[in-house]
Amino acid sequence: MRIGELADVVGVTTRTVRHYHHQGLLPEPERLANGYRTYTLRHVVVLARIRRLTELGLGLAEVRDVLADEAGKDLTEVLEELDADLARQEEAIRDRRARLRELLAAEGGLPAEGPVSPELAELFAGMGDVSGSPMAVRDREMLALLESTMAPEDREGLLAALRAALGSPEAVAQAHRAYALLDELADVGADDPRVAEAARVLAECLPAQMLPEEDVSLDSGHSFLRAMYADFAPGQAEAIRLALEIVARGRRS
Repeated sequence: MRIGELADVVGVTTRTVRHYHHQGLLPEPERLANGYRTYTLRHVVVLARIRRLTELGLGLAEVRDVLADEAGKDLTEVLEELDADLARQEEAIRDRRARLRELLAAEGGLPAEGPVSPELAELFAGMGDVSGSPMAVRDREMLALLESTMAPEDREGLLAALRAALGSPEAVAQAHRAYALLDELADVGADDPRVAEAARVLAECLPAQMLPEEDVSLDSGHSFLRAMYADFAPGQAEAIRLALEIVARGRRS
């Protein structure tokens, strides 16, 4: 039979047959005197087996092992490995679906910075509507970034620190005041007289646990902090720097 007939019998395309030839999975028949290749029943059997194996989820390298006459893995071993891999994928999918259900069921809906953890979403909800404050919006974006990049133990520490810092209506009101003061510095220089007051109020909101152990100044080698300072207007960056220094001094004393 010709290649088209072989493909039709097994239910694949001629392109697939040629690909399996190229990969060394399906032996190519010898050309006859007229230049045509004629496939035999053996080719049909092998091609059908390749199709069944790939439909089970085996990769072509695994199929090659199964088809090998001597070297390579036994089919049972390959299928057991495939079953274990599928079980891991099922577990990962279950975890992802559970996470999606948590996000969809979050009180107040998904935050604009989402998806974030249910714990951080709850903290954001407790802060109320902050869409009118550019600084508050950026702060929430920063917290979402930190949560997504931290190690699990550090993430838990961050959330605990935030819960402690925002655990009362008074603390939330203080945070809103700090945001408002920082918003006012959007178009001013680092020497503006309002910078010091904004730094003082902000320092009262910052949990010491959130600060890095090393130097927090602009001259430090902490690249993340330097990038953060550069992202703000001069007055805002100076207020944040001063607030971090105030908290750092309090932690050392």
